[in-house]
Amino acid sequence: MSNNAPCPKQAYCEIRDQTDMRYISQLTRSTFAIILAGGRGSRLKQLTDYRSKPAVPFAGKFRILDFALSNCVNSGIRKIGVATQYKAHSLIRHIQRGWSFLDGRFEEFVQLLPAQQQIDETQWYQGTADAVFQNMHFLKRYGPEHVLIIAGDHIYKMDYGRMLAFHANHQADMSVACLDVPIDEARDFGVMGVDDTGRVVDFVEKPQNPPHIPGQPDRALASMGVYIFDTEVLTSALRHDAESDSTHDFGRDIVPRLVGSGERVFAYLFW
Repeated sequence: MSNNAPCPKQAYCEIRDQTDMRYISQLTRSTFAIILAGGRGSRLKQLTDYRSKPAVPFAGKFRILDFALSNCVNSGIRKIGVATQYKAHSLIRHIQRGWSFLDGRFEEFVQLLPAQQQIDETQWYQGTADAVFQNMHFLKRYGPEHVLIIAGDHIYKMDYGRMLAFHANHQADMSVACLDVPIDEARDFGVMGVDDTGRVVDFVEKPQNPPHIPGQPDRALASMGVYIFDTEVLTSALRHDAESDSTHDFGRDIVPRLVGSGERVFAYLFW
């Protein structure tokens, strides 16, 4: 891939020619996506009394989960696992009816990953990190180079191929998608402090005094909850987390620990 020209804002890589497109295609084919779709969520109130938040209808026949699934498929990522837990019946039915067109003969699929007490027969998924950890055997079967972890209850359009190119070009161990937000609004998010190269040097959840973007004291980088890991880094981090007294959450535990231990964690600016 040609990398002579810098990426604007250090966080966005344009597809400049067919060579770049092939490069991104190779990255997406070697990526496994896990969509975390097990939560109820509290802000939708009665809408989630009988279904999980990702299963809430949107624009007629669609569900909130369809945004994440569509982003993956249109980005060229077609090995997808959907981790479910809370009142998942309608979500499972929707996936079976609407996303069965991928051809398993070419290792393209949307695979349901319901909570099955894989590790501890007394515990279901204990957090976002635990949900992935309990399905590591499934990841090993396909041996992906990268793992994309996203929430199933967010509404947005994103090309994950560009983020994968950014991740590979920066030789990152982990990349976190983020939004540039006013610093007064950053207190409601996980916020990243970065250096001049975009490398994350601090990560704090809902801070009272958010770190600002270098040179922009009125702006901050808020995490979107979209993560790309090198598989070996993710495996090691999840094993360590499983043995730790933590909340088993990516934002609260995994990301701060990787940043603190000196891993190459970079912020990818979504714009």
